[in-house]
Amino acid sequence: MLSKKTKYGLKALAYLASQKDKKPVQISEIAEKENISQKFLESILLSLRKTGFLGSKKGKGGGYYLLRSPEEISMTDVMRVLEGPIAMVPCVSLNFYETCDDCPDEKTCSVHKLMLQVRDSALEVYRNNTLKDIISR
Repeated sequence: MLSKKTKYGLKALAYLASQKDKKPVQISEIAEKENISQKFLESILLSLRKTGFLGSKKGKGGGYYLLRSPEEISMTDVMRVLEGPIAMVPCVSLNFYETCDDCPDEKTCSVHKLMLQVRDSALEVYRNNTLKDIISR
């Protein structure tokens, strides 16, 4: 299941991407328009700023803004920052691989085979969508 952190992060990014003037937007505005707790949103936006998706400006006229155009922001990158590994089990993760404690042989494990398919399907969707795609629908 998608975490609230990821859901709200996607909503905030989409809100910022949909702004016509591309000026910084205050957290309070995003929180109000997207019905997100401002305190929670602050931590999400800070993560997105630290990982290079957002910039911020302090003072009058300050707020958050996208550092890249929406078509350059892949959902794969966003999901990994906000949600962590895309794979549901560590033995099929591309970036966070670990063996499973309870599995003697990945090659014969039925769960492993299924989760490879799930991971690949999810990656296909994320790789083929950008922030622009999700605001254009």
